[in-house]
Amino acid sequence: MLTLHTWTTPNGRKVPIMLEELGLPYTIKTVNLKENEQFQPAFLALSPNNKIPAIEDTDENGKRFSIFESGAILTYLAEKTGKLLPISGPERYKVLEWLHWQIGGLGPMLGQVGFFTRSEEKSGLAIKHFVDEADRLLTVMDKQLSQHDYIAGAAYSIADIACYPWAVGVLDKLKPALGDKLDSKPHLQRWLKRIGERPAVQRGMALPRI
Repeated sequence: MLTLHTWTTPNGRKVPIMLEELGLPYTIKTVNLKENEQFQPAFLALSPNNKIPAIEDTDENGKRFSIFESGAILTYLAEKTGKLLPISGPERYKVLEWLHWQIGGLGPMLGQVGFFTRSEEKSGLAIKHFVDEADRLLTVMDKQLSQHDYIAGAAYSIADIACYPWAVGVLDKLKPALGDKLDSKPHLQRWLKRIGERPAVQRGMALPRI
């Protein structure tokens, strides 16, 4: 059985969504970031970058191994099951393209918007920079979704799973910072509704239960 080490952050909810979509049996071990449990030696042995999520699994020889970084975990689980990531061809690389776009752009920039807008020490320059960049990325996403049902094309994939917890967090926590910028992105709004209605996404977003 898979063991998932995670917490209640956008990155931490990607893998529960994936596991719920796949129907794989798994257990959750919470890593309480507020209590700095990510720095405990047992967790660092799984995730040397002291970031959640991480998983443990067993290979065909019965050997236990671990994987950290959400993008690597999503790719591993997709390849393990043959689902939510095309096996080969251009469609596969479109999914990986948008998966890495989220990891390298959308997530970090929205994270910076959250940090600087909630910080006690306000920096107008930093807030404007990261809000503008977040808006640019969300505009890129809206344009892509104006042409496709899902973020990487016609099919739901790990790219959607990676993007959703971050994008929905914009509506939840960052809307005051972004203001009416979200209202001008109807295709993004449509996608959020469609993804949010998936039962596996709803279950995954509710995890881990604290």
